[in-house]
Amino acid sequence: MRALARQRAHARNGARGEGGQLSAIVEFDSVGLRYGTGAEVLRDLDFRLAGGGFYFLTGPSGAGKTSLLQLLYLARRPTRGRISLFGEELDEASRDTLPAFRRRIGVVFQDFRLIRHLSAFDNVALPLRIAGRSDAEVDGPVREMLAWVGLADRASAKPPTLSGGEQQRVAIARAVISQPELLVADEPTGNVDADMAERLLHLFSALNRLGTTIVVATHDVGLIARTPGAQLLRLEKGGLVDPTGMLRNPPEPVQVR
Repeated sequence: MRALARQRAHARNGARGEGGQLSAIVEFDSVGLRYGTGAEVLRDLDFRLAGGGFYFLTGPSGAGKTSLLQLLYLARRPTRGRISLFGEELDEASRDTLPAFRRRIGVVFQDFRLIRHLSAFDNVALPLRIAGRSDAEVDGPVREMLAWVGLADRASAKPPTLSGGEQQRVAIARAVISQPELLVADEPTGNVDADMAERLLHLFSALNRLGTTIVVATHDVGLIARTPGAQLLRLEKGGLVDPTGMLRNPPEPVQVR
């Protein structure tokens, strides 16, 4: 985690407001999404995610969790409504500007999406190399991250030779290595044992303390119970359940220390 702390020292100001505070990093206003001409799979989503917040996305299968995550990491655009990310309106953003947004987002996919011909080391190193880091700047942080997820001895292994749980840990390491401003994770502990799930939760919490906004889709209520201060987003039949109003009117932005 020392490497992540050093990266935070060089991080962008992102969506900071006055006095070093972080304002809403994500805003959804009357957002709907449908595939083709079918019924909406997401409807009338209105919420704000505060910068530096930790959120769990829950709900029954088929409620639209993966679709909502896809909107967050810009794999899809909404059918209607407005989305603001990092303080900028996405409906005004051209397709050419989307890669710059995506580089500020880390994604843990449910199906891993590792590059099969690259080693675990090179898969994890990919975001740093895309960002222009030299080999000297890449080696230490990548090896530290692989050690953190318990794969120090598997650095040279390629995805086809890794178990499902090992592939998931490589995918998580790749998503967090560049210390993104927003981390979106789809069932990140679904293929690991309880001890590793706890370790990964500590990793997410450490990132969160460094200022990363975390959104984790999960069915694991134990993860939620072990994360004090985290907020819930619950989807039911494509709509967001927000009985307290906390997502529409979140608390004051957190102070960055």
